[in-house]
Amino acid sequence: MLRWHVTAYGTHADGRLFRTARGGMAQESGYGEVWAGAREDVPSPAERETKLAKRPYDLRHAAVSTWLSSGVEPQLVAQRASHSVAVLFRVYAKFLKGGDEAANAKISARLQQRLGS
Repeated sequence: MLRWHVTAYGTHADGRLFRTARGGMAQESGYGEVWAGAREDVPSPAERETKLAKRPYDLRHAAVSTWLSSGVEPQLVAQRASHSVAVLFRVYAKFLKGGDEAANAKISARLQQRLGS
């Protein structure tokens, strides 16, 4: 959808993706109204009862957490999120749960490589 938006509307001269109809900066209040409407239309009724995507900024948390839990190197995730690695782990490490089995499999595979070579 983002690629479509850029193709359809381009970007502002200063690089912004979203702007008002007159080319101005979108205000926080405008985001909030649009977000609230979208949150009424898109998630299921059960999802709307949760904290899922309560604020637009929650999408950033979801993206960074997904990158980390997908195994992207923390230095790269921090760079993409414009964070230091320390901030990355302080803010997002709490979202990394349930990865023990996958981590143990990675460690075992690496040890087998070393023992086998």
